[in-house]
Amino acid sequence: MGIDVVHIKSQKDFFSGLLFIVLGAGFGWGALGYRMGTSAHMGPGYFPLLCSILLASIGLILCIKSVTLRQGGERIGAWRWRPVLYVVLANVLFGVLLGGWPTLGIPAFGLLFATFVLIVVAARAGSEFRWGEALILAAILTAGSWLVFVWGLGMPFLTWPPFLGT
Repeated sequence: MGIDVVHIKSQKDFFSGLLFIVLGAGFGWGALGYRMGTSAHMGPGYFPLLCSILLASIGLILCIKSVTLRQGGERIGAWRWRPVLYVVLANVLFGVLLGGWPTLGIPAFGLLFATFVLIVVAARAGSEFRWGEALILAAILTAGSWLVFVWGLGMPFLTWPPFLGT
């Protein structure tokens, strides 16, 4: 009597579902550190926990679908490191430029410069990068970020670097 091995019919769905489950569990675990409250009086951890449960549930559905349904699923190809590295680098640069890194002597450059750099560096992740298009996109999205977050919502972001004197 042999053991039946589960065959993954769609690797993309299976590994996407697995990623959703891991992310949902991680964020759910983080949300448990906050007060939950009740559905009538939600605490700061209630909504993140609810979202993480939903994300993990979607992941579980994807994983089950990938091993049960007959489909012509594609195999996962080799890792494309260039997009991964550029997107991670863009986010790290955004955080450092927005708030600075005092231990390394890097001052905060503010929302506008950090957003502009984020967009240009993240655009380099694509295979058809063009400087002109990236700079125009960065300018539009930077202006949009300022309009929404600083002007519209009144969030207290450092807009310009303090050493510019504005």
